[in-house]
Amino acid sequence: MMQIEENGHQMGFLRKFMMENAGASAVKRLDQKFENIDSKNILIFAGLGNNGGDAFVIARHLAGHGSKVTVVLLGFPEKIKTEEGRWNWELLEKMNSIKLITGEKTSFDFNADIIIDGILGTGISGDIREPYASAMKFVNDSNAFKLAVDVPSGLDPDTGNTSNVFISVDVTVTFHKMKIGMPKRKDLCGLIYVEKIGIPPEAEEGVL
Repeated sequence: MMQIEENGHQMGFLRKFMMENAGASAVKRLDQKFENIDSKNILIFAGLGNNGGDAFVIARHLAGHGSKVTVVLLGFPEKIKTEEGRWNWELLEKMNSIKLITGEKTSFDFNADIIIDGILGTGISGDIREPYASAMKFVNDSNAFKLAVDVPSGLDPDTGNTSNVFISVDVTVTFHKMKIGMPKRKDLCGLIYVEKIGIPPEAEEGVL
């Protein structure tokens, strides 16, 4: 998928567009699940990579639906890793309709109807450290409805193996193609939706 995304980007379908379509498609699934999404208290945990960037887009779209949205960035805005992630974060900073929390806190006290896992994506390696580990434990301990962006944090989508900490969700919205390790880990992924995000099929040429 990383190579397919890079090919699409080089063709001119920029990662910013992929991120926008990914976030919008996840909100579409939530809107179909909950008829009254405007009444929901929604907590979004976001990491510093593109998984967090997708979550920023989700936050903006949910605010447009009238939901009460809180975004917890697990780190500091200046550490956001990609241009498109920073661009979407800066949009959120201009929105009074969304509550933003930043830093490396390891204690969380939220009462949410829905939690979005935008913490870690497909490129994880090694043990998961703080503040990510505590946030993931909070998600697992919550009784809220949980949706993972692309892949539940801590799950290797290629093998189905897990890190030292991992999240279990009700729904996973993954993008472009099903990752081969996910169907055998429905215990963690829940119901899986594969959403097309506009990547040209030609971007797959030459990719094994």
